[in-house]
Amino acid sequence: MKLGGLRTRLLLAFSLLVVITAATVAGGNYVQARTVILQQAQDATARVLVDKATALYPLGPLPPGDGTLGRISGELSDRDLSSLVLYENQSSGNQQLRSLISPELRAEVQSGNVAWQRVDSGGTPMLVVGTRFTVKLPGGQERASGIEAYIARTMIPEARSIDELATRAWLIGGLALVFAIGLALVAARGVLRPVRELGDAAQRLGAGDLRARINVRGTDELAGVARTFNETAGALERHVDELKRMEADARRFVADVSHELRTPLAAMTAVADVLEQESPRLSGDAGRAARMTIEETHNLTRLVNDLIEVSRFDAGAAALAPEEVDVAEVITASLRIRGWPDEVERELPTGIFAALDPRRLDVIVANLVGNALRHGEKPVSLRLSEAGEWITLEVTDRGPGLAPEVLPHVFDRFYKADSARARSGGSGLGLAIAWENARLHGGTLIAANGADGGAVFTLRLPRQGGTA
Repeated sequence: MKLGGLRTRLLLAFSLLVVITAATVAGGNYVQARTVILQQAQDATARVLVDKATALYPLGPLPPGDGTLGRISGELSDRDLSSLVLYENQSSGNQQLRSLISPELRAEVQSGNVAWQRVDSGGTPMLVVGTRFTVKLPGGQERASGIEAYIARTMIPEARSIDELATRAWLIGGLALVFAIGLALVAARGVLRPVRELGDAAQRLGAGDLRARINVRGTDELAGVARTFNETAGALERHVDELKRMEADARRFVADVSHELRTPLAAMTAVADVLEQESPRLSGDAGRAARMTIEETHNLTRLVNDLIEVSRFDAGAAALAPEEVDVAEVITASLRIRGWPDEVERELPTGIFAALDPRRLDVIVANLVGNALRHGEKPVSLRLSEAGEWITLEVTDRGPGLAPEVLPHVFDRFYKADSARARSGGSGLGLAIAWENARLHGGTLIAANGADGGAVFTLRLPRQGGTA
């Protein structure tokens, strides 16, 4: 269970709420009951003292003698009460009570009130209650007799009752906490189950499972969220299926058109070859038209061939025909066929062998070098190296390099960095085809800018990528 998870927060919230409520209720009841118990004990003891003192009248002559004080003390004492009677410097009764009578309590008694005080006597809770005796004068008036009477009783029964109340309060709090945790677990399960199902379904949907759905239970807010998710997932599935269908139709259309164009292009290429032989003898507008026709025919042929190649990649029909080759020889042959050996600086050590498809490696080299020659600045350089089970080919130029906004899109199909080149001889597919061929070998093709300026394309291929 995560410390910061929703389950933990629900448990803490429920537990805290119930504990605070239980503590407030149980604590309030405890304080109230404790006050009632103590108050009842104090009132009952005070009534006993007053009743016994009233029964002692008349007190007899004043000042009282030792016999009078002793009689009063004896009448006030019983099995549960001990007493002490004071008159000026005289006293009678339990002398140990003298240490329990505080000056505040005695002052309150001397002022004519029935007063009490709870004290501790050697660890035993005690209640001391005191009053003073009065005498009646002729005419019905009363005056203080100077006699003070104090009785004391233990509060052990009340203390036990209070302790029992405290124990019950703790027990109620503990049971309330257990109940809160159980209730929180049930609530968390009911709340978290649809949330967890929603999370799992969202994760499956994000991973590409467009059929991910949630079982809708009830009519609460979470059920509404589940229904909304299902509706959204259903709409997304329909849109994606439609896009896939449209994309498949577009790919099939491109492939069909490309294949259909091959036959007329073959005828046009044959005508272009004838025109190319005759063009030196043509002058004026006829010569220019012939040269333009030849150039556009070759461009169209390259475009159709590129489209056919791309359709093979999209259909998963592109396959390798690996051979154990000297990589430097394949690269050199690719440059020689296109007449580029004198335009490219080469660092191609021989003896670097790898299981590659020579035709596809030729396509990669032709596209990278051709792109550098057309859009960069000379000198264009090639550098071949090896490291363990990998070979690396770097193609660099001395041009202005690639703009930061261009780098992420270099290998996108039909992407041209300069909109002014939208009608250039390139199809915008060369680098995309080179990237696909590198991926087919299990390698990578990365575009970047060199430290000294110019674009740098780095091709990394595994030695045994073609046989994996």
